[in-house]
Amino acid sequence: MLNFILIFVFLFLGIIFQHIKQFPKNSHKVLNWIVIYICLPALALYYIPKIKWSNDLLFPICVAWIGFIVSYLLFRFLGSKFGWSKKLTGCLIICAGLGNTSFLGYPIIEALYGQEGMKTAILVDQPGSFVVLSTLGILVATLFSSGNTSGFHIAKKILFFPPFLTFLLACMMNVLGYDFQDWIEFVLRKSGSAMTPLAMISVGLQLRFDRKSQHWPFLGLGLLYKLILTPAMFYLLYVVFLHQHTKIIQVAIMESAMAPMITACILASSHGLKPRLTSMMIGFGIPLSFITLAFWYFVVQFI
Repeated sequence: MLNFILIFVFLFLGIIFQHIKQFPKNSHKVLNWIVIYICLPALALYYIPKIKWSNDLLFPICVAWIGFIVSYLLFRFLGSKFGWSKKLTGCLIICAGLGNTSFLGYPIIEALYGQEGMKTAILVDQPGSFVVLSTLGILVATLFSSGNTSGFHIAKKILFFPPFLTFLLACMMNVLGYDFQDWIEFVLRKSGSAMTPLAMISVGLQLRFDRKSQHWPFLGLGLLYKLILTPAMFYLLYVVFLHQHTKIIQVAIMESAMAPMITACILASSHGLKPRLTSMMIGFGIPLSFITLAFWYFVVQFI
């Protein structure tokens, strides 16, 4: 419960700061940089070496990959059909295609399923959402925001994206059975824990409640896909078609129903992909997700 309260506290702090004239206007850009280049790498180096791999856990790992690919196909199709701008299409692909499977997902799953559920949640998040963000997310952000779309430019962005580099290092440590000493783990854990307050303040600094905004229809479409269609898709795929009826599947579906991923929205915003819409996806998506998550929790109890 404390995690949920802190999320809203820091979100409202950001909203308050944006109305203080003395507060630097571009502060959110600095916060975005810290989240992407410091907090995310720290989380990867802390968690991934501890993961115990198993072929039976491919279902939760695939959640983020399938969800993002379907998001790309859907919004690319709609964007072409209705003549949306590249930035709008890219924004919806990234923000609706990735869920907040870590600092929203972790406390929710732990509260509902305990430590056993957390083992599955980490797999959904780290080799799933985290790697999708660091690879496909960067690819889409680059393609839909920049005129420079050469293969070399995109490959350079992915390979030199700090969270991706640290993910590769963490995977190597996992394979070799190596982990950091306690004091290094302490530093990594503390660095990663700063992601929630910094990210939410950044979102609050950019959040605008503009009734005349042209983004409302796209906000509704993005949240419909993320909060309703995505978990429905995995319920049909895993439960109805593949006949999977385990706690792992329950956790995977619940993680797929999380609100839009804050870091993904920050990535889209930092590439100029409709920053106002990205902040709205988080600002409205998080509180709405508490309602939709309650619905999906009721549904998965019958698995």
